[in-house]
Amino acid sequence: MLKKIVMLVAIFCGMFGFEKTSNAELKVDIIAGATEPISVAVQKFEIESGASSSDAQMIRTVVESDLKRTGLFHIVNHDAFPEYVKMDAMPAFKSWAAIKTQVLVQAKLTQTPDKKYQLEFFVWDVAAKEQIEAQSLVASKKSVRRLGHIMADAIYERLTGEVGYFDTQIVFIAETGPIDARVKRMAVMDQDGFGMRYLSDKKTLVMSPHFSPNMQSIVFLSYYNDDPMVWILNLDTGEQKRLGQFGGMNFAPRFSPDGTRVALSLVKNGITHIYEYDIENNFLKQLTTGNAIDTSPSYSPDGRKIAFNSDRSGSQQIHILDLNTGDVQRITYGAGRYATPAWSPDGQFIAFTKMADDTFYVGIMDPKGKNEKILAGGWFMEAPSWAPGSRRLVYYETEKAIDNIERTSHIRSVDITGQNLYDIELPDNINGVEPTWSPRLP
Repeated sequence: MLKKIVMLVAIFCGMFGFEKTSNAELKVDIIAGATEPISVAVQKFEIESGASSSDAQMIRTVVESDLKRTGLFHIVNHDAFPEYVKMDAMPAFKSWAAIKTQVLVQAKLTQTPDKKYQLEFFVWDVAAKEQIEAQSLVASKKSVRRLGHIMADAIYERLTGEVGYFDTQIVFIAETGPIDARVKRMAVMDQDGFGMRYLSDKKTLVMSPHFSPNMQSIVFLSYYNDDPMVWILNLDTGEQKRLGQFGGMNFAPRFSPDGTRVALSLVKNGITHIYEYDIENNFLKQLTTGNAIDTSPSYSPDGRKIAFNSDRSGSQQIHILDLNTGDVQRITYGAGRYATPAWSPDGQFIAFTKMADDTFYVGIMDPKGKNEKILAGGWFMEAPSWAPGSRRLVYYETEKAIDNIERTSHIRSVDITGQNLYDIELPDNINGVEPTWSPRLP
């Protein structure tokens, strides 16, 4: 069950007599291929009313780690900090500027009378001597790490103007055991790899998990009783149920943007087509026709189109289906084969997997198939999935085994410039495949 957080947010502008001015705004360009990181100092938290100093330090560490991993921010070394100033006093801006700090963050953690945590923080533009953000968050003590992620989101959003993605999760398939006897279990973790837990047992092979838009459920492929069918897991109750009786192998499920439908591939009479299942009305509708293999559907953010890959043109390519007219248009014409399309939340990009010259690539293009950009390449990589805000992707890469016996799969993240690529750390002896990034947590 997902841990829910009760959050109260208050934003205070113009504290201590300062006003926000357009000519003093500090912004970072996250689209640029190379940009100088903004220098951020996160001051030691104030502690009040019995709040835990170790919890305060955890929040501080989470905030710094989240911001640092983006590649857009430089975290100022604590040893260089000037004299400590509490939140009710004016920061010594000259001292912070002297160590080249551009953004100063102050925070206070307080234990409330009902034993919850209240986190207050200020964000300052040092050069402008201006407070640019102030918030107050309230949550249970069990959600202390989420407080850090939410605080980091607020700072990121204020400095970039983009949607934050730190208070999110990733669902994936955790593989263990030898390559010829892999155990595949569905697992979920925070976007930074913390708190991994299993959602399925060792008995049943599962694949292709995807979150619902409201984060209440996950749709996935299960080989329960050796019968490959699409199932839904309720994250609040843990209940699992089969999506429907479709009369054939079905796989590659994806929720619609409003969560009322699931697009999937269904094999009938040896032919694979895209279908759409209306969850509330228990109605299955066939969307594609012909003798081709159509699979890997992905809805556009407005729910009006579906990107999918098909061999109808003679090789595996990405096509777009207009759900209103039924028209299908091929959009990929580059060298190689294209697969696993994933529409970005803002609708500006489609991520894809490409196979060419014995190499796998992960890339992005616009919805017309233009402006293709390769972000990463390797021996085998697949399953790109978008973070909220459409500026970062997660995917998995499998390394070629030297001895052809053991292979290692990593879950990796990269931004849309193709820079700042990093592995999401998993527990020892676990291979991660088929990751899907969640929406922002409720």
